[in-house]
Amino acid sequence: MKKYLGFIMLLALGSCSMYTPQTQMLPQHIKRVAIRQIVNETQYFGLEDKLTTKITDEFVRDGRLTITNEENADGAVAAKITYYSLQPLTFGANFEPQQYKLRVLLNLYFVDKVANVTLWEEPSLEGTLIYNSTTITDGKTEEEAREIVWADLAQKILTRTIQGFGSVSGISEKKVPKSAQETGTNP
Repeated sequence: MKKYLGFIMLLALGSCSMYTPQTQMLPQHIKRVAIRQIVNETQYFGLEDKLTTKITDEFVRDGRLTITNEENADGAVAAKITYYSLQPLTFGANFEPQQYKLRVLLNLYFVDKVANVTLWEEPSLEGTLIYNSTTITDGKTEEEAREIVWADLAQKILTRTIQGFGSVSGISEKKVPKSAQETGTNP
């Protein structure tokens, strides 16, 4: 009886580690991609333009997919900036901020234009950077920090598009901050 129990436990343990979900890849007919203008749902003007440019540059640099206009594309990357927050974390002796946390959330989608269907979506894709203020050595401005976050998000979007589902993921819906409109406050 002990032999059988040991065998069953070994079989159960071995079967748990064998499951690997199948990667969700782009269909082979998608060779040309359009990068749609990012939609900015925050109160901060101009975020969408620089992020759209950074994503386009990342796809061009990678070279595996051809970037084209919407009419000639087989697929399209679409995103919405849903949250933008710059929060001071530490303060100096005179209560001047010395360290900040920049946090951006996107809802990301990929549309198969040939089949006219959304292939996948990635809600709450997060870009975060903690950085020192310009009053400290190696400090950054908000714009410089934003450029780093845009580069990180562009790389995540490219990776998600090329390598498939699970290669990057958004944060849990429980961790998504409520918007200022929902809470009635200003960020």
